[in-house]
Amino acid sequence: MATHKQAEKRHRQSVARAERNRYYEATLRNLLKGARSALEGGAKTAGESVKTALAYLDHVVGKGVVPRGRADRLKSRLSTQLAAKS
Repeated sequence: MATHKQAEKRHRQSVARAERNRYYEATLRNLLKGARSALEGGAKTAGESVKTALAYLDHVVGKGVVPRGRADRLKSRLSTQLAAKS
């Protein structure tokens, strides 16, 4: 365990950030799952759920939780699936 004040603070910060990032990642997974199931089911709200997922992807990229390339890839795939359904 850390013995210096600075190391203890860094540990507290890393724990807090990990918890926060876990929340963002879990929320993102749930939104992506919802968008994918709406696309597969052909729901009328598929466009809205995809739009919400895309906006949240941009949000978590800005926070540094998800890399830009991964977000772009996910957005591209969702958009392609939505266009195929339309």
